[in-house]
Amino acid sequence: MSSVLYDAPGPRARTRNRVLAAVFTVVLLALAYFVYVKFDEKGQWAAEKWKPLVQGDVWRTYLIPGIRGTVTAALAAGVLALVFGAVFGLGRLSDHWWVRLPAGAVVEFFRAIPLLILIFFAFFGSFAVLGVTISAFAAVVFGLTLYNGSVIAEIVRAGVLAVPRGQWEAAYAIGLRKGAVMRLILLPQSVRSMLPVLISQLVVLLKDSALGYIIAYIELLHQTDQIGAQFGNIVPASILVAGIYIALNLTLGWLATVVERHSRRRGQRVLHADQQALETA
Repeated sequence: MSSVLYDAPGPRARTRNRVLAAVFTVVLLALAYFVYVKFDEKGQWAAEKWKPLVQGDVWRTYLIPGIRGTVTAALAAGVLALVFGAVFGLGRLSDHWWVRLPAGAVVEFFRAIPLLILIFFAFFGSFAVLGVTISAFAAVVFGLTLYNGSVIAEIVRAGVLAVPRGQWEAAYAIGLRKGAVMRLILLPQSVRSMLPVLISQLVVLLKDSALGYIIAYIELLHQTDQIGAQFGNIVPASILVAGIYIALNLTLGWLATVVERHSRRRGQRVLHADQQALETA
């Protein structure tokens, strides 16, 4: 069975993967033991440093608001980035130069600017440019949307262009216009090939929401710093928050796998129905 993130390996690849996995497991265990010993020497495993992290008021005051801020910003920016990427990615494929060139300029411009600068500009420059002050949430979503949306635009463009040229030519040969070719032929096929890269980019977007810390947006990294300042346990708090990030990203990957399997089953059902229709005809 293939995964949404990679193709199923063959026998030789599985053997090689097992050997590499065993070697890296030993290396990682040795590294983990080294870190454990060093942390133990500094008293980072002391019970008093970890006790606050299991208290309900610490979760209600710090961690739950941090998770809510991270997930909310990531969801809002993720949806907007997908829309931005679809619009500008397809715009770069337009036959009209007055659509293709501006779309390419926008994508290349925002891909070239560091995300942190976009967040800074939105938060601190909005009043100077527009005369309005926006919230930290809006600034984070603004930066995440433009940067990741530009990357997704390139993913969309590459995914559509990856569909064999014969698909385009056959669709045009039966009289379909470009809009119908894109909607009925190219996008349904390209979405499946784009899905692994899209999920990887959404994982990056989720982690990049931590940059909101620099403008005091209430997310996980900001709350980690607050816990460390309050209880003097920044290392245990960071380890816990890292685990929360891992859980969020694994959940996102699991959802992507569910969507991919559903899409694949649907495609197989449509193909089977088409085959039956041809046999009947």
